[in-house]
Amino acid sequence: MDKPQKDAPTDHKMSNSGKDSAKQPVTACLLSAAFFGALGSSFLYGYNLSVVNAPALYIKAFFNKTWVERYGEPLGAETATLLWSIIVSIFAIGGLFGALSVSFIIKVLGRKGTLLLNNSFAVIAALLLSLGERAKSFEMLIIGRLIIGVDSGIALSALPMYLGEISPRHMRGFIGQFNSILICLGVFTGQVLGLPELLGQESRWNYLFAFLALPALLQLSVLPFLPESPRFLLMERRDEAGAERAFQRFLGKTDVSQELEEVHAETRAQDNLHTVSVLQLLRSPAVRWQLITIIITMACYQLCGLNAIWYYTNGILREAGFAENILPYITLSTGAIETLAAIISGLVIERIGRKPLLIFGFSAMAVFFSLLTVFLNFQDSVTWMPYLSFICILAVIASFCSGPGGIPFVLTGELFEQSYRPAAFMIAGTVNWLSNFAVGLLFPFIQETLQSFAFLVFVVVCTLGSIYLYFVLPETKNKTFMDISQSFAKINKIPIPAPTQEMELVLSTKTDVNGKVQDVIKMESSF
Repeated sequence: MDKPQKDAPTDHKMSNSGKDSAKQPVTACLLSAAFFGALGSSFLYGYNLSVVNAPALYIKAFFNKTWVERYGEPLGAETATLLWSIIVSIFAIGGLFGALSVSFIIKVLGRKGTLLLNNSFAVIAALLLSLGERAKSFEMLIIGRLIIGVDSGIALSALPMYLGEISPRHMRGFIGQFNSILICLGVFTGQVLGLPELLGQESRWNYLFAFLALPALLQLSVLPFLPESPRFLLMERRDEAGAERAFQRFLGKTDVSQELEEVHAETRAQDNLHTVSVLQLLRSPAVRWQLITIIITMACYQLCGLNAIWYYTNGILREAGFAENILPYITLSTGAIETLAAIISGLVIERIGRKPLLIFGFSAMAVFFSLLTVFLNFQDSVTWMPYLSFICILAVIASFCSGPGGIPFVLTGELFEQSYRPAAFMIAGTVNWLSNFAVGLLFPFIQETLQSFAFLVFVVVCTLGSIYLYFVLPETKNKTFMDISQSFAKINKIPIPAPTQEMELVLSTKTDVNGKVQDVIKMESSF
């Protein structure tokens, strides 16, 4: 009879702790982990999306010069096109290899260890890409692009997983958006360094690729001194002392008992405490709709049309009527808009939520792609129409970065509990890179067939994605991983206890015959 009275103050204390946690500011340790983790990971991915555009003519000239020196005849047009296509597309193939391997590496090295190992791929790729011209070997460029693709594939899975697990739930979206912000900053940096006044010259283009080593080395100089994911330490390594120290450093407080108990509760609630395989994840009915949601969201992330904008920006701008000599500077403004929109999204995500930002982003992209189609069809009729086309391009980019550009990675970490998470990121990464490859391969043919109506394909993708997310995706902001899993219980047809019959898990302790303190789980009905 006395038990409810004893538990009441504890509940009140935990409630107050939750309120205090919500007010707690972000710590320097957490910010450092987010920034330097993303600097050596997603930043490099973004940089490699844009860095090949500026030196494209010089790289093709290098191909031809090397071919003549080897074989005594000029490089054929078809062979030149094939080599350039390989340079561009093999990045995505490397990304797929990286995504497929990440769950195995993470299981052995952990989240932070995987990020640190990944820097070796960046340094090797930087050496191959920057020294290829001096060695008179275009094969070194191809292998270097493949390796930096592997680096990006690992980074886009390991980094969001790490950021999601080190963040308190009231700022999980904000910290997770560092991934998106640094991708955009990487794209922008590649555009800036590629300007003719900087490294976009025939005598300097190899330094564009040497730059790849700098972010990797910066991460290697900081990340080893920051903690591993406390969830990984507690749930997979059973290192409670290490997890407690990690929580204390990331959260900037000594009492982290509530955070530890939250992880313990998630551990007790999971059917399988061991990391599941991809096949087990695909077969599990408990996470079926989470998996479908991530596959659709990640496919829309790549198939919504932004890669077509990036890969073919200059061509679109030429068709819009802009002069050749100002194209690099116009392209620079697109990278700046992208970065600004990503930063704003990171600042408002915890207020607005994931779902509204995703739906708004995809819906706005559909609207501006539609307008872009109209403006491109009338650009020869009205002199100022090309400027409206360019405004639409900027609006598409800003809409993408307002939500769809980063939230799919945040959601992949949020929709799955610890044991499912590595396999979920492997599937999400596979969908991401296959879709990336498909857009780069198919859009030129779509554009050739449909001409200015090609972007209507992306209107359909964005519209269908918005509709699906509206009806299926629950809001995940400020929720525990267990709460999010329960949000899918009904659609997954997994029974959950009725509110009046919920069993409350209460931890108490007892001493065993050897004098060791053990946790004992008592289940009390709230009926």
